[in-house]
Amino acid sequence: MHAESRRRPVDDHREAVRALIGPALAVARRAEACDLAEELAAAGRGSAAGARVAAADVAAVVDLPGFDNSQMDGYAVRAADLTGAAPSDPVELPVAAPVPAGTQPPPLAPGTAAPVMTGAPIPDGADAVIKIEEADPSAFPEPGATATVRFTAPVAPGTFVRRAGSDVAAGDVVVPAGTRLGPAQLGVLVAAGGTEVEVAEPPHVLLISTGSELVPAGEPLGPAQLYDANGAALTAALAEVGCRVTHRVVPDDPAALRTVLAEAPDDVALVITSGGVSAGAYEVVRQTLTDAWFGHVAVQPGGPQGLGTITLGDPTAPRDVPLVAFPGNPVSALVSFELFLRPVLAEATGAVPAHRPRGRAPLAEAIDSPEHLHQVRRGRLDADGRVEMVGGSGSHLLAHLAMATLLVHVPPGVGHLDAGDDVDHWEIR
Repeated sequence: MHAESRRRPVDDHREAVRALIGPALAVARRAEACDLAEELAAAGRGSAAGARVAAADVAAVVDLPGFDNSQMDGYAVRAADLTGAAPSDPVELPVAAPVPAGTQPPPLAPGTAAPVMTGAPIPDGADAVIKIEEADPSAFPEPGATATVRFTAPVAPGTFVRRAGSDVAAGDVVVPAGTRLGPAQLGVLVAAGGTEVEVAEPPHVLLISTGSELVPAGEPLGPAQLYDANGAALTAALAEVGCRVTHRVVPDDPAALRTVLAEAPDDVALVITSGGVSAGAYEVVRQTLTDAWFGHVAVQPGGPQGLGTITLGDPTAPRDVPLVAFPGNPVSALVSFELFLRPVLAEATGAVPAHRPRGRAPLAEAIDSPEHLHQVRRGRLDADGRVEMVGGSGSHLLAHLAMATLLVHVPPGVGHLDAGDDVDHWEIR
């Protein structure tokens, strides 16, 4: 059989990752109580509250709104007092004491109108609000002044009145389990009287960069050494989808890799490796983790991939967790993450939408693609809304990926596209 025909299709590998990772993360995640005041303080310090997800339904403690209040600056009235009002026969009412927000007004006497501010309580007895612009005069009198106001049209009961509990009633669920705690969710939790919320702990990922040539950021480079770009890029990508990361750099030494796995934190739910998955020599991940699947996926970049279950921790109390093994070239690793792992993690955590925003646009230039592969190129939209390439197709061109705003997809079976041909793309920033 020809080697190219043995490559796993992209969709098949994506589903294999989902089938392995999704159920494992659902079992591994735990919940913790979160004080809302502390969560808001963390948000004020710049922490990403959106990476937290409610682990259980949260119900309102109080009604929202908590009392009948005015939707407008205007006059609180009894609708019955304005029956028959017309431009030719206006109804004139004495002005009662004003009702600012944050005050509890006395009942509204029949045949009077009370100035009421937006959000202020509706006085007992009043059942409608008339906008100040529709009153004559169209400005409130000075507080304490004796005044009258005229209305030239009737008003229906309930006009511009926000009824207590019209948004949500006490006891109703305001944030369902699995909801990302973004700005609106935190706002409604506080407004509804909440003080605490159960949140799902971020999945703990052990990220291992392999390669004897790798040096952590900030350390001096020796001969033939490289800075560990994959560790930095994948750590940030994992954090973006709501994961907590422990990162290790491992040389091309099976004993060193086994030691890192044996010493993994006891709550690790997923292991991700970069590098060491090809068929050549010194491929430490493939040579060490022999129970996993290793092969090629029909994609460029990111063809070599690994997937399986591995054992962590002390041999006397082993734990089996999923493994996703990416190739070592930095663009290959990040494209692999976007294609195969990001959607599964985002769906599991709820921290960000599961899918990148997608679109379709004409090419600004002609491109070639290996016909037997799903090619992922880096691009951006030009001023005319056309897709222009950023750099070539090489898997080492990390700077070009950093400048791109799109991942451009050329499906299998397409070897050439002309300028003006439409292509699918995902927005990556």
